[in-house]
Amino acid sequence: MSFTTMRSSRRVLRHIALLLWAVLLAWPVSALANDEDSRRFTIVIDAGHGGHDAGAVGSRGKEKDINLAVALETGRLLKASSPDIRIVYTRQTDVFIPLQTRADIANRNKADLFVSIHTNALPKGRIAYGAETYTLGMARAAANLEVAKRENAVITYEKDYKVTYEGFDPNKAESYIIFELMQDRYMKQSVELARAIQQQYVSSGRQNKGVHQAGFLVLRKTSMPAVLTELGFISTPEEETYLLSSAGQSALARSIAAGIQKYIKTHAGNVAATFSPLIAPDKIDNAELEGLRVPETPKSESRPAENVESKAENQATKTEPKPTTTKTATKSSGKPVFKVQLFATDGPLKAGDKRFKSLSPVTSYRENGLYKYTYGATTSYADIKQTQRDIAAKFPDTFIVAFLDGERINLAEAIKLAKRQ
Repeated sequence: MSFTTMRSSRRVLRHIALLLWAVLLAWPVSALANDEDSRRFTIVIDAGHGGHDAGAVGSRGKEKDINLAVALETGRLLKASSPDIRIVYTRQTDVFIPLQTRADIANRNKADLFVSIHTNALPKGRIAYGAETYTLGMARAAANLEVAKRENAVITYEKDYKVTYEGFDPNKAESYIIFELMQDRYMKQSVELARAIQQQYVSSGRQNKGVHQAGFLVLRKTSMPAVLTELGFISTPEEETYLLSSAGQSALARSIAAGIQKYIKTHAGNVAATFSPLIAPDKIDNAELEGLRVPETPKSESRPAENVESKAENQATKTEPKPTTTKTATKSSGKPVFKVQLFATDGPLKAGDKRFKSLSPVTSYRENGLYKYTYGATTSYADIKQTQRDIAAKFPDTFIVAFLDGERINLAEAIKLAKRQ
């Protein structure tokens, strides 16, 4: 080999070595991160709308901002609760993300769950209250179809959307037939996740609009259990106040996070074993939150919607046994009685149930089809706050409720009444 040839070979080898060195410098970090991420339970949290797509607009706020605030807080709570949970956001700022891209993010990250967060609205003049959660399916109920149309209309902001979504027209009912034909192998798990989130909404005092099916494009191509949750109605003034408040947004995020945790405990016990209690933000004040809540039975309610609960489950509620725990209604002779609400269940629990964690006596009351369990009873708000602190280690997710002559009343009003007395 000539000297010139040797120099040329060395130059080539040097270039190859430099190239390999550059690759190796970049490779270990990303490879290790991906390998680590692949072992963690991944949740993709999707803040609906964004950028030039404001979503539903109220008199003072925009859906895109509410969705983002609740999404980020939900992720923060979940990340703080377990080192084995990985959170991926479809957006963390006010930017527009196409629906297909949102699903792609979930699939690319091999997510275990996909939760899309939205805010509901109705045409002017119609009033509705409460939260509801959807899974993918045919929107047989007209009301569900209208919700799906509104959320899917975001694709019209995208270029060539008819090509991307294979001719789908969000405003034509016949386009939604595709959801009837789709076989969602994650339907059962999706319904379980939706129900878990709804139960947490109700436990926090939100009105229960139920679990439903509808044809949402953002859920169509996700390869994992997926739900779309509607936080409330920005078109209803009282609801908008709640949705725009820091206390309301924190409570909603806490409900979603707690619902996800409940689902994980059933389907990923190894991850659930690492859970620590959800860290309650200091900005949630129960009295402030109660003052923001809307009436339990508003005069003008929204439309009934199709529910995915099975007929057998609905029939079971008609012949449900009475709870063996003590009924709650302590007569108070005109004075408000404060109690700590522990949790709520679909069915009654027997006295001494392990879920009470040795607390006694535990009382119960029925509301919105759920059994709600309370501990402690006093006419002093300061005393019940101390009781709540005393049991925080066992029950970190409690809140205070108030009763007057056996009937639940607004907490803020109860505090004012107690002060006057």
